[in-house]
Amino acid sequence: MNHDVNNGRSVAQVLGEMKGELQEFVATRVAMLKSEMREKAKTLKTAVPLAGGAILLLTSAFFLLSIGFAALVAALFPNSPYRWCFGFFGIGMLWAILGMLAGYFAKREFAAKQLMPTKTIEVLKGDKIWIQSEMKSQI
Repeated sequence: MNHDVNNGRSVAQVLGEMKGELQEFVATRVAMLKSEMREKAKTLKTAVPLAGGAILLLTSAFFLLSIGFAALVAALFPNSPYRWCFGFFGIGMLWAILGMLAGYFAKREFAAKQLMPTKTIEVLKGDKIWIQSEMKSQI
């Protein structure tokens, strides 16, 4: 049985060619990943400062409204020495319930929208399947 195949190339040439193809393959995938991450970074560069300003203003409004609502509840108990306690606990419970609801919806949104570079991952999965099929056909 003769296993000699003479195609005019040495093992070193074949390995060098494989190395070049692998480098090109990896460079292409890295470029895709960088491109996708740059797109996401542009969005974050705009959204983060806006979110910071919104948080600051909403926090100020929250504290002022909380004190105002607590005063309204306290006014409902004019003769009780614990009227302010009732007011702050009542409003605190309201904010706790609303906060739990907001947290639940935020968790659902984060679960629905992934921050992973999905396009790159899908291409790499396709590449894996292609490489596996090529390996099987070579055997």
